[in-house]
Amino acid sequence: MKNQRKNEFYEHTTIFNYTWDQVAQGFWKRYPNPNSKHVLSEDTVCRNVRSGRLFSTRLLSKTNPIPKWAERFITSKHVHIIEESIVDPVNKVLITYTRNLGYTKVMSVTEKVVYRQSDEQPGKTVAVRSAWIDSQIRGFSRAICAFGYERFKKNCNKMVGGFNYVLANMFPLQSTVTTTHATITATSKLKDAAINASALAKSKAVPIYASLHPNQS
Repeated sequence: MKNQRKNEFYEHTTIFNYTWDQVAQGFWKRYPNPNSKHVLSEDTVCRNVRSGRLFSTRLLSKTNPIPKWAERFITSKHVHIIEESIVDPVNKVLITYTRNLGYTKVMSVTEKVVYRQSDEQPGKTVAVRSAWIDSQIRGFSRAICAFGYERFKKNCNKMVGGFNYVLANMFPLQSTVTTTHATITATSKLKDAAINASALAKSKAVPIYASLHPNQS
């Protein structure tokens, strides 16, 4: 029987009440903030300018609570995130790509964020955040993707709030009102999968752990 892999796609649009230049400045200073206690470190791996655009690669170390059902086959709460970004100051576009480096077989999350100046609302910045959540675990990908999807959706509001906190402190004379709009698209239609993800995960944790570690009794 073929493995029916499932994945999820999530998109969230935020309008920041700051100019693109301000948002681009704040991007590099968004940690620490009250919502980023899970970010342990950030290091710049490389940075260079090509054709008038700034290319950067950074390595972030983060931690997240692990649900009970995942503790048998995820041995560490720490995960490294690679962040690649392109800043185009002429066209006023900032694009970031992030992905986790550890436990990619269990769950991989690839995120893209595009920051552009708003054409409809001068002086404001539109940020479109897209995320692809995937799992390669046979018979378990549906529950893992549902869990990852719900966690990412929850964390998205925290990320926006934390970034807005930084911008408010950098530019205190400007209003901190932001508006958000979420557009959610699932590549697989899951009936109550998000609600039942935890229960399903618990029931399958033992056999999945065994499949990942066939040499252990």
